[in-house]
Amino acid sequence: MMGITETLAEVRSGLRRLSPAAAQAAAREPGTFIVDTRPEAQRKDFGEIPGAIVVERNHLEWRLDPHSESRIPEAVEAGIRWIVLCQQGYSSSLAADSLRRIGLSRSTDVIGGFEAWRAAGLAIHHPAIPTQPR
Repeated sequence: MMGITETLAEVRSGLRRLSPAAAQAAAREPGTFIVDTRPEAQRKDFGEIPGAIVVERNHLEWRLDPHSESRIPEAVEAGIRWIVLCQQGYSSSLAADSLRRIGLSRSTDVIGGFEAWRAAGLAIHHPAIPTQPR
C-alpha cells in the first residue's frame, strides 16, 4: 500500500509542473487558465492572483469538465490547459492528476503553490482591509 508521500511522487512524475513565473507566462496563452482551488479563508488571508479562476477543490472536476452540466463558461473543451494552484503546491498536484484522469490531459499545477508565487514577487491582489471607525 502506498502512503501519501509515494502517491504524490507518482502523481508528480506524470505532470509537467510549472514554476510560478512559467505559470504566469502560460496563462497569457489562449486556452490556458490558472485555477485557484484554495478555500475562501486562505484567499482572504493571503490574497489572490489577478485573473485566476476560483474553483474550490471540492467542486473542481464538475466545474472544469466540459461535459458536466455544472461546468464554468471557460470549460468549453477537453484541450483547455488548466494550471491548478493551492497554497503550497501539494493538493494542487493531486487535483491536476484527478483532472487528467477525467480526460483533461493538459492539466498541471504550480510548483510551491501560492506561497511560491508570492515569494517570486508576482502580482497578487489583496483586498484592502476596511478601516475601523475612530
